[in-house]
Amino acid sequence: MAKFLVFLYNVTVPSPEIKDMTDKQTNEQVADSAAKFDRIRRAHQSEVAEDYVEMISELIATTGEARTVDLAARFGVTSPTVNAIIQRLQREDLVETRPYRSIFLTDKGKALAEASQARHQIVRDFLVTIGVPASIAEEDAEGVEHHVSEETLRVFADITKRGTV
Repeated sequence: MAKFLVFLYNVTVPSPEIKDMTDKQTNEQVADSAAKFDRIRRAHQSEVAEDYVEMISELIATTGEARTVDLAARFGVTSPTVNAIIQRLQREDLVETRPYRSIFLTDKGKALAEASQARHQIVRDFLVTIGVPASIAEEDAEGVEHHVSEETLRVFADITKRGTV
């Protein structure tokens, strides 16, 4: 019986060389996976800020001001939720507020809003180029714009310019 157990051990346990190679592959795979999810987490963290500064910019351009109540209505959230996000945006130096006044974008906020709007347009135009109806492309671009790399955006813009994949 002991010989049989030794045989099973030798058959099922990889040699040190194979185990070392497997560990290296696993470590590389783990590092690649961690890097991918780190990029996704960072995109999620900036997504709300980008959406808010983009909407504030749009409201100022169309109505002359951005108010908490307008943001709450547009995003379908409560005023306290908007207030909490605006406080975060203030800490990040993206917006300025004054009591009983509208919300204003700082220069940093304006730059982020412009960059977000450009990303949105590139994604939307690409989706339309590949045949997605404009109304659906507009909705889908709202989520995708935060999660594509700069390299992917360049490819999207190139395809859009050519008008074909």
